[in-house]
Amino acid sequence: MGPLVSVLGSSGYLGSVVTARLSQLPIRLRAVSRRVSPVPDEVVADVEVRTADLTDPRCLADAVADADVILHLGKHSGGWRDADTPEGDRVNVGVARDLVDILGRRRPAAAPPVVVFAATTSQVGRPPEHPMNGSEPDRPETAYDRQKLRAEGILKAATEASVIRGVSLRLPTVFGQSGLSRVPDVGVVSAMARQAIAGRPLTMWHDGTVKRDLVYVEDAADAFLAAMRRPDELAGRHWLVGTGRHDTVGSVFRVIAASVAAHTGRPPVPVTSVPPPAHAPVIDFLSVTIDPAPFQLASGWRARTALDDAVDRTVAALLDRGEATGEEPHVRT
Repeated sequence: MGPLVSVLGSSGYLGSVVTARLSQLPIRLRAVSRRVSPVPDEVVADVEVRTADLTDPRCLADAVADADVILHLGKHSGGWRDADTPEGDRVNVGVARDLVDILGRRRPAAAPPVVVFAATTSQVGRPPEHPMNGSEPDRPETAYDRQKLRAEGILKAATEASVIRGVSLRLPTVFGQSGLSRVPDVGVVSAMARQAIAGRPLTMWHDGTVKRDLVYVEDAADAFLAAMRRPDELAGRHWLVGTGRHDTVGSVFRVIAASVAAHTGRPPVPVTSVPPPAHAPVIDFLSVTIDPAPFQLASGWRARTALDDAVDRTVAALLDRGEATGEEPHVRT
């Protein structure tokens, strides 16, 4: 059936879409997470679903036993807001450290196992004014970003020692609902889509000219499949995944308003600016732009979903589920 691919964090927002994509390939697929991972009804792969606490080294060893490829998508569920805890460090750094220890005890093989790690572009810290291409020095400002950087360093060192072939994919804002998974997107695009569905204005903490590189979740999932196919070209480095499109937040919100209007037959809700709260982080007022050319050239991957198409899919999925919210969403972008 081909290689054994183990997905760690397979029940999460991105992990569930990656798992769905992999299930259509002629491989052996092991989907591992704290919760039961959703798998499509019709699959090509030989699929094994496991529930496990990956912070337990014994469970982690079982999860990756004999795996040729490991996609490490797990993270502390609290994310950037409360990562500065023993639990956050244990998940975001400890699992990577344990994984290297486990794989280092394997009997030497012709080629070390491939490990593709989900990192974040925010590890660089305050973004530069020009599009990032991965050559920038890292000066992380949050506990979560420092933890991700440490984990990435562990995997890079293990690659230099020929224990693994490690590839780190630094992701920008991944967004949208996919028909491949029912795990909800809790990010700003879907939050604003719910807001528009509820008939309320879409509010920004700035004038809307701040730029973001937004990657649709299916395109982000395909980046991991591309990385596992070309490990020798990619191993030992971090790569920035992005569209290179650099949409302004204002234009994104207007696309959301227009999509909801088209789906519901109502007039578009207004997109307005409001004064920022005192606790608003500085990053919300800085543009984050990416030059994805290095990863595109090395992997053959390219983001293929246009913004309006991704937003339309997201709005349609939310309406299909009857989703709207009576609460004001967080406008972090």
